Amino acid sequence: MTALFRWLNAPANWCGLLAATGVLVLKALGLLGGLGLGVAVLGYAGGLAVGAMWWGWPSFKEAEWEALEFKDEGDAREAMSRALAGVRRLTEHNPGNRIPGPLATRIQHLCAKLEGLLDQWERSKGQLPLQESFHARHIAISYLPDALNTYLSIPPQFATKKLLSNGMTAQATFEGVLAELEGKVEQLGDDLAGQDAQAFLRHSEFLKQKFGAKQP
Repeated sequence: MTALFRWLNAPANWCGLLAATGVLVLKALGLLGGLGLGVAVLGYAGGLAVGAMWWGWPSFKEAEWEALEFKDEGDAREAMSRALAGVRRLTEHNPGNRIPGPLATRIQHLCAKLEGLLDQWERSKGQLPLQESFHARHIAISYLPDALNTYLSIPPQFATKKLLSNGMTAQATFEGVLAELEGKVEQLGDDLAGQDAQAFLRHSEFLKQKFGAKQP
């Protein structure tokens, strides 16, 4: 996203433009008397200031979370590890204190669970189905980073107070997304553990048959 587009797309800028447009409409209707068009500039400035109080000032600088984008390229383990490290760093940095403490803890715990799943996956004797392995990679590389990215792009006041069309705040919705991802990671870990348990059982039965005590 270019610096100019960031400014133009900022909510505070839209407030300023809306206020300036309102002033121009009043001017066209003759309700502002002899006031010049310069009053539209004042209207924009006033709208911009009000918008900035609610959503923050527009910025030409890239938001830190905009860089939280990863590609599923090369070695899957390395790609997943890079993505999880990026999520961890951003959560620890917590720009603008947008992530409440309990929510940050859940994100860190989910990253730890994903790293544990990676370790389990590497040493497991089992195999995840193709679709499940896709989910495992993309939880780390896209689903979690994208959810965090989108959440952080929402102004803090809006994220914690305004209800979305689902009847929940953005923060509550994000917590629900984390719960779904946590459940999926747990399921994937159980799938691998179940396969390993079956492999262990088959191996134990083999050893029992091969070396078990002979019945007289």
